[in-house]
Amino acid sequence: MKGGTLVVSRDTKNFSHYKIELEKIRFNNVTCTAAEKDALHSIIREMKPSLMIINARFYQRSTPFLMGRLLKEFPKLKIAAISLDEYPPELAMYFIANGVKSYASYVNDGIDELKKCIVTIRDGGEYVSSGVTDCMNKREEELRPASNITDYYKEIILLICNGFKDEEIGDLMHVTRRTISTHKSEIYRSLNVRNENELIKVAQDLGFIEQRGMSFFPKDFVVSPLPDKIKGKRKKAK
Repeated sequence: MKGGTLVVSRDTKNFSHYKIELEKIRFNNVTCTAAEKDALHSIIREMKPSLMIINARFYQRSTPFLMGRLLKEFPKLKIAAISLDEYPPELAMYFIANGVKSYASYVNDGIDELKKCIVTIRDGGEYVSSGVTDCMNKREEELRPASNITDYYKEIILLICNGFKDEEIGDLMHVTRRTISTHKSEIYRSLNVRNENELIKVAQDLGFIEQRGMSFFPKDFVVSPLPDKIKGKRKKAK
């Protein structure tokens, strides 16, 4: 059935409950799904929902980034992200930066604000929780939407995840270390990660890297400490 409300969650055991409760407060034609990525896109094309409500943790920390990509394909889709669990406001604000219209969290914002968000989106409005609004207002610069992760960026991600240093990546990509540092900053910002360990997890979740692609080394690979330092320690031990 075209139109209506599409609820996207992995909590399949509560789908009937969500449908009953939302339709009780006058949401139209509620459909629940746990489909993801391409399968979710197919449902949206067929259903053409007037509203999509997605669990903020649906793609773990990658949900804000993937909602931005989804909206590039379906620019008229109105999306509300809802969290019933702990979800950092500093991460949640990237839902809004990437084009999601509404957000609220039961744990971070409380039940009253969550209810207010739900009623507002039911009536066709937009609602951003005070916690996320506060985080956005503390920023000196306006948040920018995530950049597209191009094949070039994916190459850099693969090298980072294999432990390559900036200068080693620069040598392979024929650019300066400074250029690689700039690219890394943009990748980290877009994927909402803070370090290489988080990047590895997100890159795996997004399918940018696979385990079998995680076992190659720089051309001049040397384990620290360097050999001359090791020899110096041995001499002292004698």
